[in-house]
Order: sequence, then C-alpha cells, then structure tokens
Amino acid sequence: MSAPLLQLSFLLTSIIIIFISAAATTTPIPHLPPPPPHSSSDLFTPILAQLGFRELASAAHSLSTTTAAANPSWHGPATIFAPTDSSLLTCPSCSLPLLLQEHTLPGLYSLPFLLTLPFATKIQTLAPSPLCLTISSDHKNHPKNPKLFVNGVEITRPDLYADQNVVVHGIQGFVSHLSPLSCVIERTTSLSFPPAPPVAEFHLMASMLDDAMLRLRISGFSILALALKVKHSELLELRSMTLFAVNDVGIFADYDGGQSFVENLRMHVVPDMRLAAADLEGLAAGTVLPTIEWGESLVVTTAGGGGALAPMRINYVKVARPDLVSNLKIVVHGLAVPFERVNQTDAVGLARIGRCSFNGVGSEVEGKGGVCEKVGPVAGKEPTVEIEGRHGL
Repeated sequence: MSAPLLQLSFLLTSIIIIFISAAATTTPIPHLPPPPPHSSSDLFTPILAQLGFRELASAAHSLSTTTAAANPSWHGPATIFAPTDSSLLTCPSCSLPLLLQEHTLPGLYSLPFLLTLPFATKIQTLAPSPLCLTISSDHKNHPKNPKLFVNGVEITRPDLYADQNVVVHGIQGFVSHLSPLSCVIERTTSLSFPPAPPVAEFHLMASMLDDAMLRLRISGFSILALALKVKHSELLELRSMTLFAVNDVGIFADYDGGQSFVENLRMHVVPDMRLAAADLEGLAAGTVLPTIEWGESLVVTTAGGGGALAPMRINYVKVARPDLVSNLKIVVHGLAVPFERVNQTDAVGLARIGRCSFNGVGSEVEGKGGVCEKVGPVAGKEPTVEIEGRHGL
C-alpha cells in the first residue's frame, strides 16, 4: 500500500506545481500608457512658413489648444485655406489665431473633392464655437476651367501642399471673421410672401462685393470702390451684377471733377446679370441693358467683335478694359470715360442701321465704318472729354 500512496502523493504534488506554473505564466504584464495621439497641428508651423504664409505660421500654435477644445476627439488630418500675408492686411483688427482656426477644416479636402461638393456647401471649422466656411464654385458654367471660392474669396493656389496629414490651399482677397450665423441655412417659407434671399447667397454676395472693392482700390479705382461702399446695402440685394468702371484719373479728368460719375453710379450697374467679355461681344447693336437707375437703360451702340479698330461701345463709350475684375457674382469692365444719358429710342434705331446722332447732353457723334463716336461739343452745351479717353485709356 505504501507504493500506491507514494505514487498518489507524487501525482498531487505534480498537479499543484503545474497549476502554480500556469497561473504564473497567465498573469498579465502591466503595459505602459499609450503615447498621446499625433496631431497634424504640430506640422502646421513649418509647412506654412515654408510656403510663405509667415503670419499664419506665427499663429499655428493656437490650433493645438483650440482643436482640443472645439473637437476633443479630433487629432487627425486637416485642411487650411491660407490667406496671403497681403490679404491679412485687409483686416487689421482681426485676431490672427482665430482667423487661422476659422480657415481650418478637420479632414482632407483636395481640389478634386471640393469640385464635387454642391454649391454653397457649409463645412464646420476648428474654431471654438460652431462656425462654418461656405465652399462654392462655377464648375457648372465653366467645367473646363472652374474657379473655387471659400466664403467668396477665390482659391488662387489649390493643392499648394498636400500629404496624408495636411492640405493647404492658397487664397487671396478680402478676409474677415466668420459670422455667428455662418452655419445657418435659410429655409423657404410656405407663406405667400416672397422669401428673403438665402443666407448663403447673401453672405456670398457680400464677400464678392468686398473682394471687388479691394481689387478695384488697389488697381487705381479707389473712388469707385468708395462709391460702392456707400451703396453697399443696396447692392447686397442683387443676385449678381455687371459694373462699368472709370479709374481715378478718368474720373478727375472730367470737367466737374468726377462729381457726375459718382452721382450717376447707378447708371453704370446692370443688375442681376453677370456679363463677362464674351457675353458682351455676343450682344447685337441696339441691345438694351437695364440699370439700377430708375428710368435709365444702356444701349449697345456698337457691337463687339470688331477688333481693336472697332471696339464695342455702349452709350457711345468704348469698353476699354473688359473683365477688369471678375468673381463668382460680379464682373467689372473698364470704360474710357463715364456713361452719359442718351435717347434710348433714337440710339437703338440708329445703332441697328449703323448711324449716329447727338447724345443726351448734346455732344455730337458720328459714324465711321459703322462705329459711333463723339467728335466734339455742340454750341451751347457743356464740353465733354473725348470718347477715347485720356492718359492711355
């Protein structure tokens, strides 16, 4: 009996040793806490500085703290719509860190993807409060060479930098802080009253108007830019517009120091029509264009397409610089001199048969090869500048 007992004792001892060994091998080994997730905001400063956005690069550190506050779970890639240093000068009172946050989106938005978005798509930014950028394009009208706009500012250098962490698009134009209502989408009403313009369209027109004023001001049209600012609220009601402009030199060259042009600015605005140079050239002689001046219209007195020797004329004035400024809502064409009032009925009839007459203030016009141009004042009438303009216009 001693042998079986000895064997049983040995067996029990072996089982105990096996259990102890198994328990020791299955005990979990404590792991070190995982490193904090990598944030693409760490890359912003060197990338922006290398691309020439020095002002934004100096504020890139703000994204590290702001991202955690606005999007606690977001540590992934981001897209920056980067204004040039010169564009930032248009908003001297703006907070640079906040501007960068408002122009940064979570996720990667390359040019091909942006072109697929519906018109006026709103995307929330990394700003602390819910603020959205509005992405728009003219892809439908110009599929071969579309333009993209973010809050009305043109993306002039798309996909300037792109990798798996960061996409940078260069923008140039008027910049400002986003509205607290930037994420609100206006909804139509079932009442019989006409609905107000959509918020997106309203803000887009405002941005486009600001962009046009900035570009006019730096191009020698500061008087016109100031006049547009005075009529800003009225122009915001338009869906689009075509503006005929005279530069500062041409305005002050007038005998009254440019006062008549400022007073007659409304006669130089064609409402709700965005007529680029190609559109103007397609207009036949005698075409009437409405203006926002009550009771006043413009008449195409010489059709386009005649080349440099026979340029297009409206109200007998040469369109000297077509497509001077162009964005999604506004086209500006440069004139040799300001428009003057003409007798619409006479101008239409004479333009269609290639003959000319006197304009509304009595300046004589004559036809040369189908082209109507002023040749001098009529006795008893105030003198006017020549239709070809001055100072090389």
